[in-house]
Amino acid sequence: MILITGGTGFIGKVLIRQLTELGHPIRLLLQPSQKTPDLPKGMPLDVAITSMNDERGLRAAMKSVDAVFHLASAEQLGRKAQLTQVDIEGTKSLVRAASQMRIDRIIYLSHLGADRESACPLLKAKAIAEHYIKTSGVPFTIIRSAITYGNGDHFTNGLAFLLKFSPYFVMVPDQGSSLLQPIWIKDLVNVMAWTLQMHHTINETIEIGGPEYLSFKEICEMIARAMGIKRQFVSIKPVVLNRFTEILEIMLPNFPSTVFWLDYLAANRTTDLGNLAERFSLLPARMKHKLGYLVGKNYNKQFWQIITKRKRTIIQWE
Repeated sequence: MILITGGTGFIGKVLIRQLTELGHPIRLLLQPSQKTPDLPKGMPLDVAITSMNDERGLRAAMKSVDAVFHLASAEQLGRKAQLTQVDIEGTKSLVRAASQMRIDRIIYLSHLGADRESACPLLKAKAIAEHYIKTSGVPFTIIRSAITYGNGDHFTNGLAFLLKFSPYFVMVPDQGSSLLQPIWIKDLVNVMAWTLQMHHTINETIEIGGPEYLSFKEICEMIARAMGIKRQFVSIKPVVLNRFTEILEIMLPNFPSTVFWLDYLAANRTTDLGNLAERFSLLPARMKHKLGYLVGKNYNKQFWQIITKRKRTIIQWE
């Protein structure tokens, strides 16, 4: 039995499908909530409901579990994210429970650039979580991934939304020069699933990314071409764009860009281009070949959802 945290997110749903197709029984850890969970469709799932900070509940969820895939994070909430509570303290509770239940392995999804001294709160939180995992005594594999893209992601779909509804000019930080190494979702979940059977990856931190280094501006241009639109890009100081994004997050809940995006773009986020081929015998997909899900997509519904959410927020504040 495999326990997955964060299984209702973009990566989690694809990973669950991949592991299910490989014949692994899955238990999904859900946080208590009044909202109906967005569960993966058409797959048999065992569900455990408990808080990430409830060690007793976590131990119960780990009964008969061999391995844990830890994907849960608060990063998608942007400035409202409780990184300390979810990413740090939640991980601390999880590894304590895993140690007590003698779990065979924890596989943790982290980010390229994770560093306890980082000025980016998200990357700092990821590094602290990594530390708790490494010192827990539980066998682990930490996968530091480049930014992931695919149908339903926040990255390319968010950029596509911004490009679609921006006027002819689009603001990018520092000329959009930051280098990224986007990895296709299918390549990422393949690596995560294969890691289960690769015992030489135990107690290792593995960095992975796609087959090419792309500047943020190049990625924006690639997405614009896939959508059949033209935009001009204007360079702006990161501190100004960060403040502007904060204001938009306050005014427009569910806005498809967060301050963590800009933090991530503050430096190059890359690793060795040959890691996937050398370690996993995998030739990763090139980004321009996998953006078909953006073609013809209707972003008007998302636009009106954002506007409607803003109206509800204003009413609540009043």
